[in-house]
Amino acid sequence: MGDPAANSSGRVEGVEFPEWVEARADVMMGKPCLKGTRIPVYLILEKLAAGETSEIILAAYPQLKPEHIKASLEYAARLAADEIVLANQ
Repeated sequence: MGDPAANSSGRVEGVEFPEWVEARADVMMGKPCLKGTRIPVYLILEKLAAGETSEIILAAYPQLKPEHIKASLEYAARLAADEIVLANQ
């Protein structure tokens, strides 16, 4: 199963993008990125999961705003909320 395809309405497979997230075919092969940057959402999520704080991330990427970090988490939450898990029986 490949990356979900984004359409022009700012959605990926039924998940609405937060305000600060966008996917464009000409940027990072269509992966969801933080609006106005080429920084993919997954990169921010990986950094947070590794224990980096928002302050460290914002210092490393001065083009980002706190809203970008919040939008990354919101996007992940929306994906997780819509995830379908098949239970083993």
